[in-house]
Amino acid sequence: MRDTAHIVTIDGPSGSGKGTISRALADLLGWRLLDSGALYRLAALAAERERIPASDDSALAQIAAGMNATLEYADGVERATLDGEDVSEALRSERCGEFASRIAAKHGVRQALLERQRAFARPPGLVADGRDMGTVVFPAAHLKLFLTASSEERAVRRHKQLKQKGIDVSLRSLSEDIGQRDARDANRKFSPLRAADDARVIDSTRLSPEEVIARILPLLEAAGIGPNRA
Repeated sequence: MRDTAHIVTIDGPSGSGKGTISRALADLLGWRLLDSGALYRLAALAAERERIPASDDSALAQIAAGMNATLEYADGVERATLDGEDVSEALRSERCGEFASRIAAKHGVRQALLERQRAFARPPGLVADGRDMGTVVFPAAHLKLFLTASSEERAVRRHKQLKQKGIDVSLRSLSEDIGQRDARDANRKFSPLRAADDARVIDSTRLSPEEVIARILPLLEAAGIGPNRA
């Protein structure tokens, strides 16, 4: 086992496919996975249960720093717990995602979760999925990717996901929600969503997950961390 962990970061907006690609890469390489969005959703759920409003920056930061939560990925399955309770499904609700997007703009919350995220980097390697993985959390990552797609395509993807779960929501409302999240992520004062200067940008609008992976593999090999070297 190596003494240090190799790190691949995948940043991008909601619905760009970075979650699917991150899981596929983690499985391919046999590495750990960090779904940073799930950590923010855990903080949002913890805050909601304590009835802390999105305007109370100090209390939100305290909740994020002290929450008794775990986040694991094994055998293709992500599992999250809060105070010993499995909350994996609760984290995927639109309500939780919306609240998480709002508190993610808080500097105190981001600082509280920073070291928790960095602790995921263990040998042999880590695939980190988020908004600021390559710019703030792991600025020295071996390979930085920025995955994007048109807002229309991202809304369609999210609509399909929700329909598969039996959740009825209009495509128009999803498009509006994605637009609002994009604006919050890109314009927040702390750790705004942007591609790192040395990130490789991939537009997945017209690509299948398999085609995206096919574009990433040569980049992994060039960085010396391809599947045959992991």
